[in-house]
Amino acid sequence: MATEETLSFNLEQEENLRAKEILKEVYKDLEEKGYNPVNQIVGYILSGDPTYITNYKGARDLIRQVERDELLDKMVREYIKDHE
Repeated sequence: MATEETLSFNLEQEENLRAKEILKEVYKDLEEKGYNPVNQIVGYILSGDPTYITNYKGARDLIRQVERDELLDKMVREYIKDHE
């Protein structure tokens, strides 16, 4: 059955969700391994050195699916949104 409604797809919203889910998973994996997740993620973002992220559960490969500048952009936007 055909519908007259137009569906909308928001790529930015999908990318935000993907980046957020990846960051949450990597955070959890770092925490499970006994690292300070915030320090490790900041180190990775600032340096670009993936060894700041553990290989545990594929976290290093996972975080590399999102560009570092994209991660930083999403985190700043989320911070600003939550503090307006």
